[in-house]
Amino acid sequence: MKSDDSAKGKDKNTFLTDISEIRRRARQHIEEGAVTDSYKGDRKTVLRVLNEALATEIVCVLRYKRHHYMAKGIHSQAVAQEFLEHAAEEQEHADQIAERITQLDGEPNFNPEGLLTRSHSEYVEGESLIDMIKEDLVAERIAIESYSEIIRYLADNDPTSRRMMEEILAKEEEHAEDMKTLLETIAREERHEDRAKAS
Repeated sequence: MKSDDSAKGKDKNTFLTDISEIRRRARQHIEEGAVTDSYKGDRKTVLRVLNEALATEIVCVLRYKRHHYMAKGIHSQAVAQEFLEHAAEEQEHADQIAERITQLDGEPNFNPEGLLTRSHSEYVEGESLIDMIKEDLVAERIAIESYSEIIRYLADNDPTSRRMMEEILAKEEEHAEDMKTLLETIAREERHEDRAKAS
């Protein structure tokens, strides 16, 4: 029985030794801020991927803003409001990603030159309200797929960036569902209007 107690005590001491080591390492390279020896990610690749995600969010903000202002037609008011809400949420995502990049001692790339090249999604304006909704849905689907891949890449090597991207991914999935619902609702209402005109 005594040997079990001493074994437990040894585990505690080992853990306390680890804490002491953590404290020692925290004082080294203090200029690196949040990036410690325990960070296992390839920082150069993580920063590149996060800057691509940042560009994707910026392109989404711009597209949703354009669609908000260009929405016309009988259904446009409610749809334009949805576009505006999504633009604001995409801007929040961009801000989160930029903040994380700086925490990793990187520089968020806001340079308009090359923005579309860095972005995973495209900037397609769309002519009709339906076209705009479809383009936004396509962009959300692209973000969902690419962010899922980023999350798998980050895994346990950068849990903070992974959790941030998981939260953003959940919102992108919600946006995609919103766009799908808008498409279905407008199509249903247009069919109803066509039947009413034919009667």
